[in-house]
Amino acid sequence: MFNEDLLTQFRKLYFKGQHVDPAPPLYIISKEEEYEVEKVRNHRKQGCGIQLLVHWKRYGNEHDQWISETELPHAKKAIGNYWSRISSQNL
Repeated sequence: MFNEDLLTQFRKLYFKGQHVDPAPPLYIISKEEEYEVEKVRNHRKQGCGIQLLVHWKRYGNEHDQWISETELPHAKKAIGNYWSRISSQNL
């Protein structure tokens, strides 16, 4: 049993940031669904490895994720571009 008085009516979303568009379709690579990395935005040390802040192609910033570098075998170009950009900033 549940008390109906505790329920609240659904309210429409009023602000642009409250609405999240549905995810675009995934790419199929080697019969597996895979997201495409647009660029790497940052990095951090996590345990014994490095995690990269990944921005996914065709997704908004709210979908960025910290992913272990070893879990991104198909993103070598984006990872290489990030490390090149970081090393040129440190010069």
